[in-house]
Amino acid sequence: MSDFVKRTAAKLNTVFGFFILVVVLFCIKTYIAYQTEFSLGVKGGIQQFLLVVNPIPAALLLFGIALYFRGRLVYWLMILIDLIQTSWIFANILYYREFSDFMTFSVIKGSGNVQNNLGKSIGQIIHPIDFFVYLDVVLLIVLLMTHVIHVDSRPFKRRYALTMTVLAFSLMGAEYGMANANRSGLLTRTFDNNYLVKYLGLNEYAAFSVYQTQKQSSTRAHASASDLQSVKKYLKHNRVGDNPAYFGTEKGKNVIIIHLESFQQFLINYKVDGKEVTPNLNKFYKNQNTMSFDNFYNQVAQGKTSDAEMMLENSLFGLPQGSAMTEYGTQNTFQAAPAILGQRGYTSAAFHGDVPSFWNRDNTYKSWGYNYFFSSQYYKEKPDYSVGYGLKDKIFFRDTSKYLQQLPQPFYAKLITLTNHYPYELDKENTDFPATKTGDKTVDPYVQTAHYLDEAFGEFLTYMKQSGLYKNSVIVLYGDHYGISNNHRPAIAQLLGKKKVTNYDLAQFQKVPLMIHAAGMKGGINHTYGGEIDVLPTLMDLLGVKDNHTIQFGNDLLAKNRNQTVAFRNGDFVTPQLAKVSGTVYNTKTGAVVKPNTVQKKRLAREQNHVTSELSLSDRVIQGDLLRFYQLKDFKSVNKGKYNYKYSNGMQQLKAAQKSKPTSLMAKNHGKVTATYKTDAPELK
Repeated sequence: MSDFVKRTAAKLNTVFGFFILVVVLFCIKTYIAYQTEFSLGVKGGIQQFLLVVNPIPAALLLFGIALYFRGRLVYWLMILIDLIQTSWIFANILYYREFSDFMTFSVIKGSGNVQNNLGKSIGQIIHPIDFFVYLDVVLLIVLLMTHVIHVDSRPFKRRYALTMTVLAFSLMGAEYGMANANRSGLLTRTFDNNYLVKYLGLNEYAAFSVYQTQKQSSTRAHASASDLQSVKKYLKHNRVGDNPAYFGTEKGKNVIIIHLESFQQFLINYKVDGKEVTPNLNKFYKNQNTMSFDNFYNQVAQGKTSDAEMMLENSLFGLPQGSAMTEYGTQNTFQAAPAILGQRGYTSAAFHGDVPSFWNRDNTYKSWGYNYFFSSQYYKEKPDYSVGYGLKDKIFFRDTSKYLQQLPQPFYAKLITLTNHYPYELDKENTDFPATKTGDKTVDPYVQTAHYLDEAFGEFLTYMKQSGLYKNSVIVLYGDHYGISNNHRPAIAQLLGKKKVTNYDLAQFQKVPLMIHAAGMKGGINHTYGGEIDVLPTLMDLLGVKDNHTIQFGNDLLAKNRNQTVAFRNGDFVTPQLAKVSGTVYNTKTGAVVKPNTVQKKRLAREQNHVTSELSLSDRVIQGDLLRFYQLKDFKSVNKGKYNYKYSNGMQQLKAAQKSKPTSLMAKNHGKVTATYKTDAPELK
């Protein structure tokens, strides 16, 4: 054995030597995970340097805790701390792979309601190589158990342990100073968790997430009516009027909203092997009575579907971390679409073929004023009726039709589809469309479930026409968020027919469809720029509902003088001329990188201020529960206690409602259905 090996072995047989070994191995694997598992958007030498060193301060601090103990306990404490930190990395690898974001304390707190279905797709998410992140933990245990490394029973001097602690905090301070110099306002203005991780590290990000969650709790406790003044001032300055040509044209009609799960705009008119992925949606998109928006963006963050619902029905943004529905849906006061229309004679109902607790819907929908919530307990369940995250769309639409027949009109109904949800699973009996051939197992089946969704919509469209709903309803279709995350760049490039994709391409890839259809409405392709935050004011104006004094951050998409700046939850934005994505400015029309001139810089600064203001003010409304202080003359606060969504209660209330208000399709047809639902779902044959 060489002298070098002997000296190295001797050093490892000391407490401090083992400590250094643990720290080095942990930092190496963390850096490897940064580079291979996460898309952090690292640019320049400073960011590269910070990415290398950011695991070190937290590692010194946390592993240094063990140095205050003695004997064998020191070693096993380090291994235990390593195991806990590694599990945090492992959990984030899986979470990031599906959601393109990092876990927050808000997400963890809501795990019972939100993540209970993650296990359904875990087989697709997890890769055997992921477990290599635990390799150093196993190695350290083996080295100790086989006595390759001997336990040093001598006490480690307290002053040296204290020195490690002080050094750790000093390095954290220096690291934050460098990070803040490179990214001003890192902790005060950031809307993107990627920034926190690449600058400060996963452990510091976790600590900041805990701080943010606790801060949110205290924010509500200290909020007051005066906090609304800045919100009202902003809205008064930025709100635009309605379009007289459309205002009230659909007054009194039913509203049927179809939530197209994970459905992106690029699917419209997209072909695989010469076949249209979505022929039924394509026809609906081009219908002369359908207003279709081709520059409409999803604006969700971690809350994904729940963020989309929050914007759709409240015109409030989702939160930068966690889910507003999960965190605030139970206790907060809202002025949501079901309640607004409910106080104008509408019956409201949400339909969803999954458990009612997912995204805390069973509580949030009460806060929003939904009369009925038809969840999985209202649908027949057989083993082959469900896939992935719930009831298959063809069966869902068929079974939903019988409840729609019984709803007193006019009604406001939201139907949430599920089959086109990651991991895009579908049995062979329902798969009649070719997959794409990108070689990405996550991406390729996406078009198959999208095609199935399209077939299900086609059947439902036929039913609406035959039943009488089609001519007396405003039908709204929208995609809630992306289906293919930015982690699949090579596959996305192939789908778009490009050699590689830029950040600009990925921003444009966030477009989702919005279609608003009504009999007699002048349709066409509308090129205005907008997002999910704008749906509610657009719908209210079509229905003739004055909402001048409501707290809504969107604007009518049909208004002629609207600001077309679309804010993304991370603080980026897009306008018809310029787009700012990950710190780079692009020409929106061409995708070319722009070096802004003086005039453009001033405009970009104004737009950035506008985006930052509306995001932060919307957060203030939700986190402070400010609507509890805001009383409108024509709106009464929702009494959550009068709603009960259990099957027995729901059916009793539905029967009673039909007697007191006999305006449903069945009531008008002497208790008989107005159309027989036809589906080719093989499970029902």
